[in-house]
Amino acid sequence: MEASTASEQVILGFQESWNALLRLGPAALALNVALSALVLAVAFGVGLVVRRLLKRGARAVPGPADAEKTIRTRRVTQVTWAVFETGLVLAAFFALAAIWGFDLLGWLTAGLGQRVVESVVRIAILAVVTFAAAELATLLVNRLLARMARHKSGGVRREAQLNTIGPLLHGVARGVIIIIGAMMILAEIGLEIGPLLAGAGVIGLAIGFGAQTLVKDFLTGIFLISEDILAVGDVVEISGSSGVVEQMTIRTVRLRALDGTLHVLPYGEAQIIHNMTKVFSYHVVELGVSYESDIDKAFEVMIQVVEDMRADPDLGPKILEPLEVMDVSALADSGVVLRARIKTPPGAQWGVGRAFNRRIKAAWDAAGVDIPYPHMHLVLPQAPQPAEAQPQRGA
Repeated sequence: MEASTASEQVILGFQESWNALLRLGPAALALNVALSALVLAVAFGVGLVVRRLLKRGARAVPGPADAEKTIRTRRVTQVTWAVFETGLVLAAFFALAAIWGFDLLGWLTAGLGQRVVESVVRIAILAVVTFAAAELATLLVNRLLARMARHKSGGVRREAQLNTIGPLLHGVARGVIIIIGAMMILAEIGLEIGPLLAGAGVIGLAIGFGAQTLVKDFLTGIFLISEDILAVGDVVEISGSSGVVEQMTIRTVRLRALDGTLHVLPYGEAQIIHNMTKVFSYHVVELGVSYESDIDKAFEVMIQVVEDMRADPDLGPKILEPLEVMDVSALADSGVVLRARIKTPPGAQWGVGRAFNRRIKAAWDAAGVDIPYPHMHLVLPQAPQPAEAQPQRGA
């Protein structure tokens, strides 16, 4: 009886193999068991050796040992091991089937089996090529950004911009490659790509109308990055939340506050941005002296303290210009408020300010300039005087 359909061919093939298995004698059965154990042992040993070699190869990959390299190397190692493990399992499975009389290889090399194998192989190749292209794109973007960062014309600000743009470029490149690979795999399966693209366009239009906030956040983020309003590493204040820009995604900016709090803000809420570390910064000095103190002398001491700080090898590079005196800013209740400011590189104003406060206190104490502080004058009520003895009547 000849099978006319693919399912009948499969059932007939398994029935023939099962009948041949039942006709095996004790010696042949023992030999098959021994050969099966040998195949499994060899497969397990090969897998163990290859996995150790992959781990050693991952540790030997050249390049800086940063977190991104670790993640990328681990991902490549995992995918490589998954591909090899799948091939190893299939090879062991076919070997076991051949030992026990199941002619899987013959079925897969003719007729329907051959077509299925060819489609699966092409899909697997497309998937591996897509993954390799995505990883290669990430590597090329990293190399390009690293080369641009080594260019000295932009300095620290240029490096911060590149650190901001890098994750966005990675995401866009990987997304485009994955979409193209998915389309090719769907075409290989037999699906029509044209209707899918048309449907995706309609769905995208509907999502665009229904998710206007997401679109607004995305476009706002693009303009913030392209216009260099803020970058990773800047200290900013947005919508009442302040901190260091830790990460910028395609929709949100993440600020790490001084106490460790992580603020996640959509770009759409960034209506007003206070960037405290763009190009340069100032530490504004507002200190009070008593009304009895010599104001000119107080300013002279302040100027001298800043000059001494500029001569310091640690603090000198953090002070760009001499002290800018801005005269008396207020006549307060308890003293005269003096104002000045110190120009610093971006982000150095707080450290410079703390060092200046420590030094100006000692310098004013030595120069006899008094810093006013609240005084409390206690007035205690006097004890009542004892009344004089009244003269006795009739004395």
